[in-house]
Amino acid sequence: MTDTLAPFTPPTVPQERRIVTAIPGPKSLALHARRLAVVPVGVSSALPVYIARAHGAIVIDVDGNQFIDLGAGIGVTTIGHTNDAVVAAAAEQLGELTHAAFTITPYEGYVRVAELLAEHTPGAHAKKTVLQNSGAEAVENGVKIARKFTGKNGVAVLDHAYHGRTNLTMAMTFKAMPYALGFGPFAGDIYRAPNSYPFHDGLSGPDAAKRTIAYLEKVVGAADLACLIVEPIQGEGGFQVPASGYLPALQEWCTANGVVFIADEIQSGMARTGAYFASEHFGVVPDLVLSAKGIAGGLPLAAITGRAEIMDAAHPGGLGGTFGGNPVSAAAAIAVFEQIESQGLLAEAKRIENILKPALLELQKKYDVIGDVRGIGAMNAIELVLPGTHEPNAAAVASIAAYAGQNGVILLTAGTYGNVLRFLPSLAISDDLLREALAILDEALAAL
Repeated sequence: MTDTLAPFTPPTVPQERRIVTAIPGPKSLALHARRLAVVPVGVSSALPVYIARAHGAIVIDVDGNQFIDLGAGIGVTTIGHTNDAVVAAAAEQLGELTHAAFTITPYEGYVRVAELLAEHTPGAHAKKTVLQNSGAEAVENGVKIARKFTGKNGVAVLDHAYHGRTNLTMAMTFKAMPYALGFGPFAGDIYRAPNSYPFHDGLSGPDAAKRTIAYLEKVVGAADLACLIVEPIQGEGGFQVPASGYLPALQEWCTANGVVFIADEIQSGMARTGAYFASEHFGVVPDLVLSAKGIAGGLPLAAITGRAEIMDAAHPGGLGGTFGGNPVSAAAAIAVFEQIESQGLLAEAKRIENILKPALLELQKKYDVIGDVRGIGAMNAIELVLPGTHEPNAAAVASIAAYAGQNGVILLTAGTYGNVLRFLPSLAISDDLLREALAILDEALAAL
């Protein structure tokens, strides 16, 4: 037995698309048969190919097929699969301290992540952070903290929102199928307000905000409303970008009425949009910011970062958890922040937008099934409709995603009605790979 660890050797993954078997291939089919015997059908997969390794913007399945990944594990591997610096930091930490439970015996990594979040979340005010494991846990704790601080119970969310799959977050999530159907009863004191959806409502930001605020005042009432939780750019709801002025008006109303304004940046945060957090694009400074997904480069970590006076409302022992802020995940998160800075990844998100957005707009001119193109940075989407209408066309989305998968491109679907294709490439994707994926999308649209 030795005390030294072998040096980490990053996987050799050529950054190219390559299909060498049918999709899924024989090894994936064999694994799928094993899976059906031991994994419940409730855990389904969009593309039943079994991944063996990945690097950058390419994933390789067990049959040797190489896919251009435009989903990044639903926005998790934002800086690229198996980023060398992240893997090295996690591997080193793994050999030093695997677990200690911060609520029993603390360690520096947790503190450093909190310092970095205080520095990079919007606003110059004093901030504090609690770390958790998942986005849903971040949402749950954000609600707990807001209720404790305000002494109020009500929680307001927006139409088309997605906040998670736990009991509380299922109640907060707009779409019942597949996330909540049959899993009740659900937590109470949840109120759903209309949001800003420019493609469908045609409202200006101020007018959409008036509608939202009117609902909150008439149906909920500020007197017992602890918080309003918004996704600056909605994720599962279809990458809806609110009209200009919408979010600032909501924040102003919250501040005037003693309501904690919470930004759920679980999908839109951590450099995804060309800013550390999407709130920056809209000129809002949330009271609390929720992070997860891309924060630790593929390892499980989530955070609630907020105004110090709000975060300190919880009594000692009121926040925590066994694995929250695990040392290995914390080390990975520190490396992610360092990579964003040293590699200039905020600019890379803008580079991707400068290729992706014009190409999608050109496809919209070519195919009348594309009703809307929207998004910011490396977070873009197209909404598919029945030509000449705003009616959702989920069948077209399913067909395109299937075609892409068969041809080596991983595409994610979204939207309340299943009629949105979302593009979440890692910031490590090359211009050539992005254009190649867009060519496959063009073929898929032509084949409808």
